[in-house]
Amino acid sequence: MIGPFGNTFDALLALQEALEGHLSSDWLRGSTASRGPFPPINVFEQGDNFVAIIELPGMNRNDLEIQAKENTIRIAGRKTASYAEDISIHRRERVAGEFDRTLTLPIQINTERIRAEYRDGVLAIFVPRAESDKPRTIKIS
Repeated sequence: MIGPFGNTFDALLALQEALEGHLSSDWLRGSTASRGPFPPINVFEQGDNFVAIIELPGMNRNDLEIQAKENTIRIAGRKTASYAEDISIHRRERVAGEFDRTLTLPIQINTERIRAEYRDGVLAIFVPRAESDKPRTIKIS
């Protein structure tokens, strides 16, 4: 349909392409780097430390890899969605495939004390600040 503003279908297609480009870009400006928006990550500051909450429904903890260095944490893995061979899929919205997210924090990390817990499809990573990165009070004599 061509209206007063041009072809409506072309406008909708351009909008969809722009949205998909935005979602797959590094729109958090250096806070995370990824291959797409999966898995979603929320990061909270808790006192001197940080907590990252990552949604990974249906994943096996053995399919996850977590690495930490300096001020970054890397979460990688593979999510599968298997179906019987004799079916015909009419709609597929479940995300499957490999993912690799890198989270950059504004602190130096104590990599020896990082803890990770995985329960009910939610991964929680507790990230302590390195002692050398904590501010210290200086007494005036």
